[in-house]
Amino acid sequence: MANDIIKGMGFHHIGLKAADFQKSIKFYTDLGMKEIVRWGEGEKEIVMFDLGDGGRIELFANGGDEFSENGKFVHFAMKVDDVEKAYEIALAAGATPHIAPKVVPLDSKPEKISINIAFVKGPDGEQLEFFKEV
Repeated sequence: MANDIIKGMGFHHIGLKAADFQKSIKFYTDLGMKEIVRWGEGEKEIVMFDLGDGGRIELFANGGDEFSENGKFVHFAMKVDDVEKAYEIALAAGATPHIAPKVVPLDSKPEKISINIAFVKGPDGEQLEFFKEV
């Protein structure tokens, strides 16, 4: 569904600050994401990954444990074909289990839908959701 107010609007990327930059790079690479561009160096290094459908993650070095002055995010969701398989791959890559795969019927409008979801925590405690409408 296209946005009729701001033409061409769609998801591009989410930015994440990594406490252990190399560990996070390995984690996202192990999930199958491809590095598409990198710039800066040392504590100012940034790398951008493609999720596989054009959506991106922008990973910042020197994230530490503090929250950004711009706030924090709750989670970021990635649509997948197989939620259970994505969950297993993430755990094998070093993610921490958060919410095991489950199907959730929603009392949604205008029609009732069900979603298959699972959550893991990445190297910096960031919540990743694997999502599929069923």
